[in-house]
Amino acid sequence: MVGQTEIPYRSASIATCWKLLFTCWLIAMLATLGSLFFSEVMGLIPCELCWYQRIFIYPLAVMLLFALHPLDTRVVRYALPLAIIGTLFTLYHSLLFYGLIPENLQPCRQGISCADEGMMLMGVLPIPLLSLAAFGMIVVLLLKIRTLARL
Repeated sequence: MVGQTEIPYRSASIATCWKLLFTCWLIAMLATLGSLFFSEVMGLIPCELCWYQRIFIYPLAVMLLFALHPLDTRVVRYALPLAIIGTLFTLYHSLLFYGLIPENLQPCRQGISCADEGMMLMGVLPIPLLSLAAFGMIVVLLLKIRTLARL
């Protein structure tokens, strides 16, 4: 009898992990396509910190896609560090954008400023905040997958 109750739990856990991993991939893909839209279609030149964030989100979109079929929850071991480092860059960028970090600590000395007013989507939503939300959600979902998969 014990074995019969473990099998449905395990299959439910696998299904949940797949859905969470798919959601992570979807967020990473939307962030990737969004960053390309901002630069290639809207003509916004990425600042230095935006390039660093792209360095961490682009591989996530590819890694998470390959981990979906067949389901490989071990991808969390590789994706989570990328997502956490991307989150730190994005958090720093957001603090710069809101002026909470002094100008002498800003990495963007030439070209586009990291705190430029052009970093707004439709004049309302700051792009660094969108990136922070994407990375943050990916980190939370990957931690949930790690808990479910007992990695």
